[in-house]
Amino acid sequence: MRQTSLFSGITYLFLGTLFTFFAIQDVQSGGWGFFTYLLVLFATLDFGSGIKMIRFHVKINKHLK
Repeated sequence: MRQTSLFSGITYLFLGTLFTFFAIQDVQSGGWGFFTYLLVLFATLDFGSGIKMIRFHVKINKHLK
């Protein structure tokens, strides 16, 4: 089964949300540290990739119709 760009985009958005949640928990328990910044970086990259993949999916569907 082939993975669509929409599914990949939603997966990236979910991972971005998960990393954001873990970053918030880490800040509340111990303040801003290296690990927190790393989680925020991963969340940012995942949100960017997710939005890009969903926009790509919409563009491809518009082109096919």
